[in-house]
Amino acid sequence: MKNEANHNGKQLADDLTARSGMLSRGRYSSPTLHSSLYLFEWAMLAYTLFTLLLMAVLWNRLVNPLPMLMGRAGGVAMTLALWQLYRWKPSKWTVMLRACGQLMLLGWWYPDTYEFNRLFTNLDYLFASAEQSLFGCQPALLFCQQFSSPLISEPLCLGYFSYYPMIAAVSFFFLIRHYERFTYAVFIILASFFLFYVIFIFLPVAGPQFYYEAIGTDQIAQGIFPQLGYYFQFHQEALPIPGDGLFHDLVQQAHDAGERPTAAFPSSHVGISVVLLWLAWETRSKWLFLPLLILSVLMFFATFYIQAHYAIDAVAGIFVGTAMYFLLRLCWNKLQKG
Repeated sequence: MKNEANHNGKQLADDLTARSGMLSRGRYSSPTLHSSLYLFEWAMLAYTLFTLLLMAVLWNRLVNPLPMLMGRAGGVAMTLALWQLYRWKPSKWTVMLRACGQLMLLGWWYPDTYEFNRLFTNLDYLFASAEQSLFGCQPALLFCQQFSSPLISEPLCLGYFSYYPMIAAVSFFFLIRHYERFTYAVFIILASFFLFYVIFIFLPVAGPQFYYEAIGTDQIAQGIFPQLGYYFQFHQEALPIPGDGLFHDLVQQAHDAGERPTAAFPSSHVGISVVLLWLAWETRSKWLFLPLLILSVLMFFATFYIQAHYAIDAVAGIFVGTAMYFLLRLCWNKLQKG
């Protein structure tokens, strides 16, 4: 009996060890077991290669080709340097540095889309016309006019300003509470951004803050939406952010620093917020999901309140963000199995 018990105990221990090994090699394998580049880094390199090929085709028409080239070289160099740092000192925190490096580069990649889509004829007149047909007005024009009180503008600007803090919060939550899925979450977030950027490159829609400023809000109010052709190739004048208060000022400063007449349709602010909500839902943490949900609702309305987007951009962001989340989850699973 004693020998049988010892045998059963040993078999149980072997089974648990085998199952542990299967988990470590499964869909969410521990980041510290990898010595190669992560999928989120490969996503950045793939986007870099894609845009380099596009630059080669459009080189003679690009306005700032050398800074674009140097920026890409810097991004690749940083990626490889952080990878080597991790190989020298593998830990949770060097994994975090690798992810943070890529997330910080998003602030550079976003305005870079303008360098491409400024070469194509502007399409805002089509989206403003569609907005008028759907709603019988321009929500981006009337919303801020009818509700100009800081009691409305400040919560909405808070929602808009929370964009990057929301990304940081979800990433950090996975790092601390679900470390085995951290690189998965970062891959979903980064790859979603790059998919949005591909859309923005080929769909030159500047958004109301630029289009309304270019043709005048009086014409917009009358339902007149002229074509502007290549106007935004060398014009970046925008309407000021409506509202007043601390978060209004923060949003205005952020726009003054990095906003370009690009990336209006679909709204990546709404789309990425939806991706973050799906990731938060996976964690089953109400302390993460509910604050994100509140901020995302504010974000949705803020996008056209501050005239960064047309209302149809925000609606499209919900569907595009959801589609990207499930598509990238499928890609992750396929690549992990491969």
